Amino acid sequence: MATPATTPQPVLDKPLLHYGRRVLERTAPGLPPAEYRLLHVAPLTPHIGAEISGADLTGRIGEELAAELRQALLEWKVIFFRDQRDFTPEHHLALAGVWGAPEANPFFPRSETVGVSRLAKDATAVGQENIWHSDHSFMAAPAQGSVLRAVEVPPAGGDTMWADMGAAYDNLSEETKARIEGLTAVHDWVPSWGSVMTEEQIARFRQSLPPVEHPVVVRHPRTGRKLLYVNEPFTTHIVGLSEEENRELLDALVLQARIPEYQVRFRWQPDSIAIWDNIAVQHYAISDYYPQRRVMERIAVAGVPLS
Repeated sequence: MATPATTPQPVLDKPLLHYGRRVLERTAPGLPPAEYRLLHVAPLTPHIGAEISGADLTGRIGEELAAELRQALLEWKVIFFRDQRDFTPEHHLALAGVWGAPEANPFFPRSETVGVSRLAKDATAVGQENIWHSDHSFMAAPAQGSVLRAVEVPPAGGDTMWADMGAAYDNLSEETKARIEGLTAVHDWVPSWGSVMTEEQIARFRQSLPPVEHPVVVRHPRTGRKLLYVNEPFTTHIVGLSEEENRELLDALVLQARIPEYQVRFRWQPDSIAIWDNIAVQHYAISDYYPQRRVMERIAVAGVPLS
């Protein structure tokens, strides 16, 4: 008698692909919702992303407004502003200064204003940020945030998505949480940025940018919330695991960012601004607008070592 054929299993038949309810907490456990006097907050999802009105970011940002902006970012992890006309590089630097000093990405083109990176894409320069990532995780003190302004956008396409890495951690199985507690992972820019460089260029950048280690689970520097901190382009391996263990575990962890319930998506318009907490979220720039033109200006805010 022939033995019955086994039922084929889906390629991604992993615990992260479960059905039903997910844990989606907007803030760290025990923190009450914030109150705002100057800002109006319109959530885009219940736990990540909000459009903010009531603030003219081209005017003076006093301490009360700055405090509400900082609170809104802690609560929603990415905040959006529309119709910020006549927004100059000086306004951009002042807005980023609400959170800290600007930090240049060593691989980005520079603009005329120090600290501001101008990212222009068209038929000759294709967008390559369409992978889930955390800015500057390959640095010893990764950027704590970014402020991105839309200068020119295509008629359709070119959206950006963000994923809540607190939710990504919360929804891991208890077994996986125990397994990754206390582990560290190596982050390196060479597999991504280095792929378009010569050996001489890699050697030159390597002098100031060696591989770094960060905890797989970090605590947010301000809220203390646990966050999953691995990403596809920059995290090369988890320290102390075999190659087979690395592939099995790291693949499952980086896939967490792809779960729609953890995400928010923003449709850009000219003079829109997005500010995100780079430790709490990953982001993905959707590259569906080629060969149309898309021009953005970005400031990253310098961070601190993670624990």
